[in-house]
Amino acid sequence: MSREFLQIMDDWKGFVGARDGGIKLSEAALVQTLDLLSNKAGWPGYKWECALKEAITTSDFPYLFSNVVDRQMLARYKTWLPDWQAYCKTSALPDFNVARRHKVWGANQLLPEVTEKGEYLVAAVGEGRYSLQVKKRGRQFDISWEAMINDIMNAFGDIPQRFADAAIYSEAYLVTGLFAAAAGPTPLLFGAPIVDVDGANVTNQGVLALTIANLETTLGLMAAQRDAHGVPISVQGIHLVVPPLLKLTALAILNSPIVQWTEVGAGAGAPMPTTNTLTLPGVGIKLHVDANLPIVDVSGNRNGTWYLFADPGQGQAMEFARLRGNETPEICMKASDKVTVGGGSLSPFSGDFATDNIFYRVRIVCGGTQLDPRFAYSQVHT
Repeated sequence: MSREFLQIMDDWKGFVGARDGGIKLSEAALVQTLDLLSNKAGWPGYKWECALKEAITTSDFPYLFSNVVDRQMLARYKTWLPDWQAYCKTSALPDFNVARRHKVWGANQLLPEVTEKGEYLVAAVGEGRYSLQVKKRGRQFDISWEAMINDIMNAFGDIPQRFADAAIYSEAYLVTGLFAAAAGPTPLLFGAPIVDVDGANVTNQGVLALTIANLETTLGLMAAQRDAHGVPISVQGIHLVVPPLLKLTALAILNSPIVQWTEVGAGAGAPMPTTNTLTLPGVGIKLHVDANLPIVDVSGNRNGTWYLFADPGQGQAMEFARLRGNETPEICMKASDKVTVGGGSLSPFSGDFATDNIFYRVRIVCGGTQLDPRFAYSQVHT
């Protein structure tokens, strides 16, 4: 990692302990710490080990090291663009209390004719709400003091990546759980029908296989959805979400300029190429392959079930929220509970009193909920 890379991240929040302690960390010191950890100078092993041991004994090294680890982790976390954010609304909540997402319907149906000197009638308006709450998730990592000494700090090499990967995977898994369950599409969002908070019955689940014809049918079913008063809402399902085993099928459907089917005539049926009359490449459907689907959905149909979602800018079928001010993962170290005989504090890298272990912790705060089922459709097929 170069000096320029650190400069790009100079506005990021660093290690919590360093911030709370009011310690000022210069970019030059961070660069020197990173160069030392990566042995940028190319020193022989014995010389590098001596330099590391000398640095560990300084009072500011734990903060410098933790800041570097934090920045490396955030670099991986922030440069990864979540695929699911394209079809799931994201937001931030101010606290851990249950938040309400209010839905108002009515007053948008066909305007009635008003006779001469007639009275304008009051439109009926209804209100419902969805609930959303964030919760803490995290894990503790510990590294033995012996491993740190024997590996000359190599044990720390992949900590940022592990922290970032854990946060990335956890969020993606939770989002998958908003629309899939162990038995297939979650009944909290899909049904034939499912009752929305506005009291209307919404059918958004079928049993069709993923083909061009069935995709066209499903797009039509989504476009025909209506609100609680029967007003068309013209849902445009432009995000196709499939499990890994349907990836090639979906790519063939979305990208191929021709399709083949069997014409049954007097003789045996034969595959007949023809132009793709649906012109799917021009429809703008975006493909998303969710590797968590066959993990969350353990039913016999897990590899044949597929989903369509509207763009969140038009309507939201799901919402995923993080705690405001804690949108990115937090990592921290456990301060050593050991002191010298003279009462002085010891570095966190000396480990704890009981086991000499060095502890790290990663934490995310997030949660999600299902919203309007009209903006999603699932097809369950073997």
